[in-house]
Formats: sequence, structure tokens, C-alpha cells
Amino acid sequence: MKQFILASNSPRRRELLQQAGYNFKVVPSKLPENENHDLPPQTYVEHLAFTKASDAFSREKMLCLGADTVVTLDGKILEKPANKPENERFLRALSGKSHYVYTGYAIVGENIKIVGHVKTEVVFNNLSDQLIKEYVSKGLGLDKAGGYGIQNDYPLVNRYIGSYTNVIGLPMEKINELLKELL
Repeated sequence: MKQFILASNSPRRRELLQQAGYNFKVVPSKLPENENHDLPPQTYVEHLAFTKASDAFSREKMLCLGADTVVTLDGKILEKPANKPENERFLRALSGKSHYVYTGYAIVGENIKIVGHVKTEVVFNNLSDQLIKEYVSKGLGLDKAGGYGIQNDYPLVNRYIGSYTNVIGLPMEKINELLKELL
């Protein structure tokens, strides 16, 4: 199988691709993420994914996969929390509610430009103060969009509608379909 570039430092994206058996190397984008929350979330994540993949391609000259994930609640984008108090605010806001996770993906190569996104609805359980404080104290949500990981062993999520791996950070159903054609 041909090798490609993952233009992301995310350990979760790396793990998902390794589990699927792909041959890739990690070359994270060196560009700062320009946060423009005025864009619709699907446009925002697609733009960031394309920017990351394009930056890596400009340096490596081989097929590059970029991705970006955000959580939206009531139309507002929740990125990674800046600190534990913000993480706690995010979890309190998400408690008992439905929200959306958008992951933009981009595959860039010689004469190749594929950009899209996947949207998954996630419904949270009602979270107790104790559960929120314990989760936040362990720092589990600090490096994750929306301040939580669906894969963590905590009863945060009641159910999801759509792609589970999208909520983790890479919609593998779609990525597998695209990479199968390109590699």
C-alpha cells in the first residue's frame, strides 16, 4: 500500500488510521489555525482541513490528508477548551442536550483536491457535578473539541446518530472509501 501524509498531530487520528492498517507518516501543518467562527461550521472545518493538507503537500509532495473537528451547540462552535474551567463550562453546557460534531477532511495531492465534511449528532446524558469535576480534574477533555472524548470510559454520551469515528476526529467510513480509490 502506498504511503501518504497525515497532516495532523492528533493521537486519535493516528490511532484510527493505524487500526485500519494504513501506511502513513505524520507531518503536521506549520500554519497557525486561523479561527474564523463567523463561517458556518462545515465551511470552517473544511477550510482548516484543506489548509493543513495543502501546507503538508507543499513541503512533502505526496498525497496528504488533513482534518479538523469542532463541536457545535446551539449554533456556537466549541473548539478545544483553553483550560479546566472552560472545559467544565463546556460540559455543563452540553449536559442533557443534543449537539453536533463536524469533521472536515481534505485530501491533497498532485492534481487531487478532495474536500468535504461529516456531521454526527451526539446526545449527552444529564451530567452530575461530581462526574464533571472528576472528568475535568483528569484533564481528559483538554485536547478535544467540545472538551470531551466519546471514547473515554465515562458515561457522558447517551447516544449518537451518525459516525462514531467522526466524533473521535476522523470519519473512517468516508476516509476508507476515498483512500481505497487513491492508494
